[in-house]
Amino acid sequence: MSDSSKPARDHELLQDFLVRSAEQSGEKVALVCGDERLSFSDLAGRARRVGRALRSHGVRPGDRVLLFGGNTTDQVVGFWGTLLAGAVAVPVDARTKADKLGWMLGHCRPAALIADHRLATTFVPALGGSAAPSAVFVSRLGQGCGLSRAVDLHLAMEAEHAVHAGDVSRPTTDADALACIIYTSGSTGRPKGVMLTHRNMTSAAAAICRYLDLRADDVVHGTLPLAFDYGLYQMLLSFRQGARLVLAPPFALPAQVLKEAAREQVTFFPGVPTMFAMLGQLRDTAAWDLSAVRAVTNTAAALGERHIQTIRRVFPRARIFSMYGVTECKRCSYLPPEDLARKLDSVGIAIPGTELWLEDEGGRRLGLPHQVGRIVVRGPTVMLGYWEDPEATARVLRPGLDHTERVLVTGDLGRLDEDGYLTFVGRTDDIIKSRGEKVSPKEIEAVLAAVEGVRECAAVGAADPLAGEVAVAFVAPEDGTTLEASELLRACRQHLEPTAVPASIAVLPTLPKNQNGKVDKLALREMAGALRPNGPS
Repeated sequence: MSDSSKPARDHELLQDFLVRSAEQSGEKVALVCGDERLSFSDLAGRARRVGRALRSHGVRPGDRVLLFGGNTTDQVVGFWGTLLAGAVAVPVDARTKADKLGWMLGHCRPAALIADHRLATTFVPALGGSAAPSAVFVSRLGQGCGLSRAVDLHLAMEAEHAVHAGDVSRPTTDADALACIIYTSGSTGRPKGVMLTHRNMTSAAAAICRYLDLRADDVVHGTLPLAFDYGLYQMLLSFRQGARLVLAPPFALPAQVLKEAAREQVTFFPGVPTMFAMLGQLRDTAAWDLSAVRAVTNTAAALGERHIQTIRRVFPRARIFSMYGVTECKRCSYLPPEDLARKLDSVGIAIPGTELWLEDEGGRRLGLPHQVGRIVVRGPTVMLGYWEDPEATARVLRPGLDHTERVLVTGDLGRLDEDGYLTFVGRTDDIIKSRGEKVSPKEIEAVLAAVEGVRECAAVGAADPLAGEVAVAFVAPEDGTTLEASELLRACRQHLEPTAVPASIAVLPTLPKNQNGKVDKLALREMAGALRPNGPS
């Protein structure tokens, strides 16, 4: 049995990925990040010191540790150090605004915060609430962050008292204990904290490694944010297999990305349709030798024929994996590369160790091909639930074959063909999928509704050739009030992440209504496609 085909072990913990690779391949380069190149032994050593520092500052097994930063070495070390301390990792994207970060701090009540010093203007104001963590670790505190009670992360790692804080390799042996909380946007406008156990994540990693055939000699490119599950799993998969991760900032300069991929002889290139659309705009890619890339993976939205042509031109030797997933169970399906030509619109079959089917609105399983129904997933990858939100949990989870099993009703719609291959149809809620990230219309609407003079507002998604979808907003002013789209956009840029800022805002006398008197979002979606952008796409 090859390394990639090994199933998750019954009592395996997530941190075992790093510990085992350090034991077996200690001097092998595990992480490339800018000018840094860390071996598995180096990385495990740093992570253990972070774990001891957390324990010496009062963090106990089961406590949450919020990790606020981008794709950096400190973020990687902080993640594994949190697990080694027996705590729960809560990664949060560096682009998160202060008010949203403050809400997350109050919601998950972390015992500690590990933050990038360059994000001080965001996390310092967010720490003003009553639920501020007792321990705050800041990378390179000498640069200054204006927070007197912060601890320099690197000094804490080297502190003598931290070295003797006890063993942090395996503080728990319970694979069903909580390992991670990943916040994902929801239709309520507030992020939901997806609770994932060690078993959830090790099972997902084992299944994905199996169908991708990821090996110890692979080099994985990591430009997707570590705070999102697709980016986070590039690290988990790499360290599980003893492969190398080349960590990079979020995808912005395609030429620079390809240059790095060629230099590091990357073999796995994960992406989303937005990235492939940007690569497609490069006229000449022959300057970089990308023949080492043997696999390209895609999720977030289906690959169009144009994207497939781009991938084949840029990565001529790569097998293409089109996939579909949700944070609540990581990955639902994958399309075997050999089926791509004959199943172009499909996202494939259930990943190993799981089952997938469709149900109607009454919860009855659909048996005939091409019927549209709700996508349902069963298996060890299904989340524990939403953090402190039993009502939302009850809407998507139900008991399985025994009291320990949970079945996930995703809320997404799909259809199965005669061969059992899934085609993704759409989402039952209003979530906008832009540049591979979920955007909540309710979050946009809350910002616009707070602008003086706004009577009503609504946000919808509109198709975009680069982003897949972009947000478009419609606003109706109060009587006698004049609203300018530029002012509304300014408010959005101030309070929303870049992907959530509407590409267009239209000011209408009134918003269309349906028979129930509610805003007719179907009519707005039809109008959205005709609007010219007046904001960032």
